[in-house]
Amino acid sequence: MQTINISELRSNLLKYLESVSAGEAILVTSNGKVLATISAPIEPKSLAREQLHALASTARLHDIVSPTQVDWDSAL
Repeated sequence: MQTINISELRSNLLKYLESVSAGEAILVTSNGKVLATISAPIEPKSLAREQLHALASTARLHDIVSPTQVDWDSAL
């Protein structure tokens, strides 16, 4: 992660936005204090797809149609 001063950001905004668009995050400082972090937006569809793949890798499939040989009462 790159750290730059706010005056440097103002002078070269396009350069830094292109860098962020390429995937690099930037910390913006003023007098040594962090003011902001600039990063590329996360696409909701991509994030949802990644989470679904992570869930699928841990999921266990079972036969839910066959009888379980367990008696239970219906609340109908």
